[in-house]
Amino acid sequence: MRASIPIPSRPLVCAGLDRVRAVFSDVDGTLTTAGKLTGPVLRSLERLRDAGVKVVLVTGRPAGFGECFLRTLPVAAVIAENGGLYFAWDGRQRLKKVYAQGFTQRRSNRRRLWQEVRRAMARVPRVRLSTDSAYTEVDLALDYNEEVTLGTGAAEKLVQAFAARGVSAVRSSVHVNCWLGGFDKQWMVQRFLKNEWKVPWPAAPGEFVYVGDSLNDAPMFNAFPLSVGVANVLEVWEELEAFPRFVTRAREGAGFVELANRILKARGQKRV
Repeated sequence: MRASIPIPSRPLVCAGLDRVRAVFSDVDGTLTTAGKLTGPVLRSLERLRDAGVKVVLVTGRPAGFGECFLRTLPVAAVIAENGGLYFAWDGRQRLKKVYAQGFTQRRSNRRRLWQEVRRAMARVPRVRLSTDSAYTEVDLALDYNEEVTLGTGAAEKLVQAFAARGVSAVRSSVHVNCWLGGFDKQWMVQRFLKNEWKVPWPAAPGEFVYVGDSLNDAPMFNAFPLSVGVANVLEVWEELEAFPRFVTRAREGAGFVELANRILKARGQKRV
């Protein structure tokens, strides 16, 4: 039986979506299902684009993934590495990359971050770098639930070890991402909106929706008046520091499709 939706959230059917002009979406566990992008999700991205609703991916995945996402998926921009940088198209449809930090700071932080990661890994048996850390530029990721199964206890031990050393760290559905600096997903989304779309923050209520599923989405749930959790967010509900306003009936990618269908219906479009 599907778990009931706890207060303070409500079912997605209660959300007013008729004014939405952009969807900001997490990737792992939100767009993906069991780590894969499905056909219905890809079709929903295309239908949203064709309806004039922009989609911006907001992910902990590395810069290398972010560039690939923007070049190959029907999305308007990608914010990667938990806010470390973003990719967007300029006015001439050329790819642009914008960092949260300058080159000198990134280089210095990178050296120290490697030291802190080795220190933290020594405290948690069997933990290892995620295979996609090779494609990062700003943060690093430790795998606890993608190619290994260490459990949330090990993940939280890593988060606490980083916090004790002044390193930002957050748990996603698959990795513990860590970085040096005051940015996060929310910080970079606000910078992106200001720089690329000339939208001040807070934005007009109802125009932007955020959808996610995990602990690193909490800042976004808190920042967006219109925020949605796909149903698997209920698995980490008691650990969230901020909650989505609405929750889908379906899990993972099917939950994203549910949201897309609701937006399209509110705009008088056919379902995906």
